[in-house]
Amino acid sequence: MTRTAISTAAAPPAIGSYSQAIRAGNTVYLSGQIPLEPQTGELVQGDVRAQIAQVFANLSAVANAAGGTLAAAVKLTVYLVDLADFALVNEAMAKVFSAPYPARATVQVAALPKGASVEIDAVLVLCEPT
Repeated sequence: MTRTAISTAAAPPAIGSYSQAIRAGNTVYLSGQIPLEPQTGELVQGDVRAQIAQVFANLSAVANAAGGTLAAAVKLTVYLVDLADFALVNEAMAKVFSAPYPARATVQVAALPKGASVEIDAVLVLCEPT
């Protein structure tokens, strides 16, 4: 099976030896995104809501670079430094997705890169090119 790396300047570059996403067949695996502004590489200013919004904007940019949108997401994993922010993730997801919503796992972690409060990764299933 061919694996194709996906990359876009519209999302922060990888902070290490990984790709922003990998496409294998019609499945795209999006690496975790933290709330970095793509232009500066700095953590977005604002509260956890602003961080969650930036994470979804970054994921959307990578999904677009892969030839899809977040509407093709079938699975998300959400990493939170504080599970008290769980309701804010639900609030944001209701704005980003419509039913049927992607499957999701949420876990609390001790820390995230650059002091972020949230990280989210995703799996998309795209239609084969025609």
